[in-house]
Amino acid sequence: MTVGTVPEVTRISVIGTGYLGATHAVCMSELGFSVVGVDVDQAKADSLAGGTVPFFEPGLEELLRKNLDSGRLSFTTSFAEAADADVHFLCVGTPQRPDSQAADLRYLDAAVDGLLAAGPKAGSLVVGKSTVPAGTAAALAGRLAAQAPMVRLGWNPEFLREGFAVEDTLRPDRLVLGVPAGAGGHRAEETLRAVYATAITAGTPVVVTDFATAELVKAAANAFLATKISFINAMAEICEVTGGDVQTLSTALGYDARIGRRFLGSGVGFGGGCLPKDIRAFRARAEELGAGRAVGFLAEVDAINLRRRTRVAELATELLGGDVAGRRVAVLGAAFKPNSDDIRDSPALDVAELLREAGAVVTVTDPAAIPNARRRHPELRYADNAASAAADADIVLHLTEWADFREIDPAALRAHVRTPVVIDGRNTLDIARWRAAGWTYHALGRPNV
Repeated sequence: MTVGTVPEVTRISVIGTGYLGATHAVCMSELGFSVVGVDVDQAKADSLAGGTVPFFEPGLEELLRKNLDSGRLSFTTSFAEAADADVHFLCVGTPQRPDSQAADLRYLDAAVDGLLAAGPKAGSLVVGKSTVPAGTAAALAGRLAAQAPMVRLGWNPEFLREGFAVEDTLRPDRLVLGVPAGAGGHRAEETLRAVYATAITAGTPVVVTDFATAELVKAAANAFLATKISFINAMAEICEVTGGDVQTLSTALGYDARIGRRFLGSGVGFGGGCLPKDIRAFRARAEELGAGRAVGFLAEVDAINLRRRTRVAELATELLGGDVAGRRVAVLGAAFKPNSDDIRDSPALDVAELLREAGAVVTVTDPAAIPNARRRHPELRYADNAASAAADADIVLHLTEWADFREIDPAALRAHVRTPVVIDGRNTLDIARWRAAGWTYHALGRPNV
């Protein structure tokens, strides 16, 4: 980098090319930077280098091929090829540890080991994007000070929504820049502002803060969203015993500007690779710091969410006469959300497994996630479309709100089933249309619809 008030950034490395890293690498090259993506998985690096995204994300593969063709983007397993970058983004996963609810930082540590061994150039900036427990950045800054004193650190948490990751990277709703105090922090801030100049010029708000706050922003955001979802699902439980309608309740609450309608959609709950593990890691870190009581409510947020899955299985069992053994169940959905093939902590697959374990013959369909689901759950049956999944079904469960499923012709689907009974686990189907087609409709939190 050149010395001056605005650091020059021309080359970027992205370490870790999973969902976050691949998206970030492609989008940084789309912004005009020379980008190298680094991953220890040769097959993943080869797939991306060949123009194929190894997961489903709308619009990403087209941008990948465009930027590979431009020559600005490459992928490798060699850290040495990234050593000359001006900025190094750490985008590795931080999953839940197998022995506790805490975050597993092994991949982050390994990424830093690889970068340091390659010898990053003096004056470069290492930027954490991975979701980490508070205190991780400070520890990493100390490590860099000891092992690579001419390399600085910044923290820039990601806020990607699966299915909208390209939009969220190129046109983020906010940028959080965690930097240390002093001249080094000012330099790190200016470098990050140079990286994100396009978004900043377009009006994206920028929050500059310390490392701990930057780490906590992501944890707090996910904790709040999870809490909001579990709150409305707790209200659904109350509606079921009082005769209320949770959808009408959500609508009424949403008109209050202090509350808002977003994330007040009741149903089978949240899943994926972020919210569940992040709220657990947040609680675990708070416990380590002696502040566990402050976020103790997240245990109930988690419990409410998991109860929704059990409740769908229980409702299906009730509707099938109290015993699902040998009954045929069609599950519409495998991904944890639409426009994704991510099956991590998928409510749909959890429900499918609960019913299969109880003896049901379960067939799952999904527009994008069947290959991943089949690898994780080979014991389930799969179909390419809703009609095939519903063949001779005794009940149909709508558990991932893909547009493909919302737009199904219920009259046409009825011709394939044995019994026209549907549980709308996402409260997004057109009740009148399904009932007009002869279906018996049920949904969580809506006993009187």
